[in-house]
Amino acid sequence: MKTVTPNVKPHSRNLPLKVGTRGSPLARQQTATFLALLKQFCPVLRGMEVFEEHIIVTTGDAVQNRPLAEIGGKGLFAKEIHESLAEGRIDFAVHSLKDLETVLPPGIALACTLKREDARDVLILPPGAAIDPADPYGALPQGARVGSASVRRQAQLKYARPDLNFSLLRGNVGTRLGKVESGELDATLLAYAGLRRLGLADKASVVLSPEQMVPSACQGIVGITVRETDTELLSLLSGIEDPEAKAVSTAERALLNALDGSCRTPIGGYARLLEDGSLHLTGLVAREDGSFLLKRTAIGAAKDAEALGRELGNELKADSPSDIFLP
Repeated sequence: MKTVTPNVKPHSRNLPLKVGTRGSPLARQQTATFLALLKQFCPVLRGMEVFEEHIIVTTGDAVQNRPLAEIGGKGLFAKEIHESLAEGRIDFAVHSLKDLETVLPPGIALACTLKREDARDVLILPPGAAIDPADPYGALPQGARVGSASVRRQAQLKYARPDLNFSLLRGNVGTRLGKVESGELDATLLAYAGLRRLGLADKASVVLSPEQMVPSACQGIVGITVRETDTELLSLLSGIEDPEAKAVSTAERALLNALDGSCRTPIGGYARLLEDGSLHLTGLVAREDGSFLLKRTAIGAAKDAEALGRELGNELKADSPSDIFLP
C-alpha cells in the first residue's frame, strides 16, 4: 500500500466522520487499526480530529445466554450497525467480516477488506496440559467439558472426538479464557486472529491447521461498510483494499452464500493464494452432532473467485443430506 492523496477533501464533509463499531475490546482494537491505516494512506487526515467512534450494542452482544440460532440467526452482530449506517448516524462501520451476511441490506455496501490476520483456530487448554502437536485433541481427557458457541467448531471436534461434552460459551475473549483458566471448563476454541490482535497469542495452547479445523469463512478479515450512495468514502476506502483479502473473502462468501445454511448449519470455508497465483479453496459442511462431515477443495484463477466459491458450495450442498440445511 502506498501513501497517496486521494480526491477526498475532509472539509467537503461534515466532520468528524463517525465510525461505528461493536464495543468489545477486539472490535475496538480492529477499529483503531483501521483508522491508523486510513490516516497512513491519506496524509491529509493526519493530525486532525476527523474521526469519532460510536459504539453500537448489537443483538448478538446483548443476549449472551442463548445460542445465536435461537435469537434470530444471521447478522446478529451487524443489524443495529446497518441501521445506524442507513439512517446516517454513522458514516462507515468496522466489522469482523465473518459476522456479516453474504447479502447485505439494501443501500449498504462492503467498501473494502483489510489484510487478513492468521485465519486459524486455536485450542485453549488449562496451563500445564500435555500436548502432542500431531494429535492436539489427544490432550483432552475422555468426556472433557468444552465450551463453545460455534456449531462449526463443535461439529468438527465431535466428528474427531464423539466422547466430548459441549456447553454454550459466549462472551468476549477474556471471558472465554477465564472459564478454562478457572477450571470451569476443560477447553475452548478461539480464533487465533483475535488473540493476536489483542496481544494474547501466547494464550493459544495449540494452533490448529486448516486441515485439522476448517476456519469460518472470512475469519481474520476486517470489512468496512458504507452507504452505497457515499461515493467519496467508497473511493477513499478502495485505496486500502487488500487484493489478497478481497480474492479469498470473495470465494469464501460465495461458498457460504451457495450453501445458504442457517446458524445451526456447521459450515467452514478457507481460501488461500498459491505460489503461482491461483486460488485454493476448502469448503466443509457437517451435521451439528458430528455424525456427518464432508470436506472438499477446489483450485481456480483468483479472478474467478466468486464462481469458484459458488461452484464448490453447490457441489457440497448437492452431496450432503438435505436435513442439514433445514432452517
